[in-house]
Order: sequence, then C-alpha cells, then structure tokens
Amino acid sequence: MIANFLKHEGNVLSNGFILDIKRYAIHDGPGIRTTVFLKGCPLSCQWCHNPESQRERPEILYYEERCTLCGACASVCKHGAIGVVDDHLTLDQSLCAGCGDCVRACPNDARKLAGRVMSVDQVVLEIVKDTLFYEESGGGVTLSGGEPLMQAEFTRDIAARCHELDIHTALDTSGYAPEEALIKVAGVIDLFLYDVKVVDDAVHLAYTGVSNRSILRNLRILDEMGKRIWIRFPLVPGVNDDKRSLSDLVDLLAPLRAVEAIQVLPYHRAGVGKYQRLGREHTFLGTEEPFGEDVAAYLAERTGLPVRIGG
Repeated sequence: MIANFLKHEGNVLSNGFILDIKRYAIHDGPGIRTTVFLKGCPLSCQWCHNPESQRERPEILYYEERCTLCGACASVCKHGAIGVVDDHLTLDQSLCAGCGDCVRACPNDARKLAGRVMSVDQVVLEIVKDTLFYEESGGGVTLSGGEPLMQAEFTRDIAARCHELDIHTALDTSGYAPEEALIKVAGVIDLFLYDVKVVDDAVHLAYTGVSNRSILRNLRILDEMGKRIWIRFPLVPGVNDDKRSLSDLVDLLAPLRAVEAIQVLPYHRAGVGKYQRLGREHTFLGTEEPFGEDVAAYLAERTGLPVRIGG
C-alpha cells in the first residue's frame, strides 16, 4: 500500500541534502522515532558536535589513523582536491565536489562521505519501514539537522507525506529562518523541538554567528499559532550557565502558553574528532562537560514546566 501510494502520487516533489537517517531514536520526541538529519545550517555554534551537518553540500571526513597512503583516493580525484604533503594526505575542501569517488576507491575505509541527495519518496520509504514501532510507542518521524528550515520546501514535502500516512511529525529546529519558511512548514508539524541557546542577542551573535531576533520572533509566532513546543536548552559552560542567562530564559517563556516542557542538553565532547577529520579547528576543546541537575531544578522551579536532562 505504501509503495502504491508513493508511486501514484501525482505531485512533483523536491529533492534535498540528507546527512543521515537514524532509526530507533528515543531522544528526539515522544516514543520510538526515525530521525532524518538534513544537511546545512545557517548557525556556526562554537560548541557544535555535528560540524559535518553545517554545510549544505556533501563533505569528506578523513580518518588519518586508517590511511596507509596508498594513493588510491588521489588517483581517482577528478578535481585535484587530494594531495600528499610530508607523508600526509591533504584535502582541499574548496576543490572537493563531494562526488564520493575517493570514498569508493579507498581500501581501508579511511574516507567517509557526509551528505547525499535524496528525493522525498526515498526519504519517506525509509521512514515507513518503522511504522510498527511508531504505532506501538506513540512515536513518529523527527526532521532534524543541521537546520531543516534551510530546506523548507523539502522539509514540508516530507512532513506532508508523513501526515497523509498518519505518522506523527516533529521538527528539531534552531528557529533561525524567514517567517515565511516557518509558516510553510508549521502546518504539517505536530511538535516543535525548539532550540533556545541564549536570550541575550549579543552573546548569541558572538557564539553562533547570527542574531537571535528572528529565532525569538518565530518562537512567539508558533506560540500564537498554538503549536505544541518543547524547548531545548543546550547548556554550555561559560556561555549560558550563569544566573542572568537562566533568568532571561525564564522571562522569555513566562508569557508563552504552547510550551509544554524543557529539555536541558549538557555540552559534550563527542564530536571533537569530527573537526579534525574535516580539517577544521574546534575552539571548545577545554570546556568542561556539565551535569545539568542544578540548572534543571532551577528551571523547573521558576517555570513550573516539566524539565528533563537530555532529549
């Protein structure tokens, strides 16, 4: 039935960049979920643990510890992006087209392609494989990133298909998007997992590279629409763990009526190695990993909302 539905649907739908599809996800909304990670993000959060999600194009991750310098990758690269310097392979990301030829040529799995183009039908066919889990657990699909609102049409088309198949939809978003992109997607989203990193605009700009004015405006728009919202608060030492930042968050949420819960997401170093594999510098190497219990207790007391640590 699902295959026939996809085959006979007459609308021409969009393609988009997908980073990954994670099955049996239990931290991205209610129940057991399939999380679709879209590639591309307009923010450059200094603590980001998924740097391979930031650029809206395929990228190569290089695992130097697996490399034997056989040269197979360089021999198949049509763009001159791979070279050898002082017994080390180099990759010029500005020349790399993300074609994946070097990944397929490597005999040691020392290269990995992050990102691929998929159609709406291809994504939905992956999602519906887990329908039984959704029905038994109250789960569904979560569209995450990167920032899915960067690909608003693609995101909307996937969510609309899922709605037609009675699959619950959640959107994990930074909220940084034009209002029209948000409105385009909101009608087919059942639950918003909405990141609020820091309320102070100058601090937000310093650590993410963008102002949060549109983020806070879009949060209020969703609240006025009566959309279900769970706030996600990434707890980052030295950025937003001070009393003023926490008090600002409480004040922001006080007049909102559609916010149902808060999730405190403590900073962790799980993505540190990815920066090296992408040839980028990670500036948060010395940052401690917080526990979050005190912050969670403070937010629960001040807001009256259910607060949990983790997704």
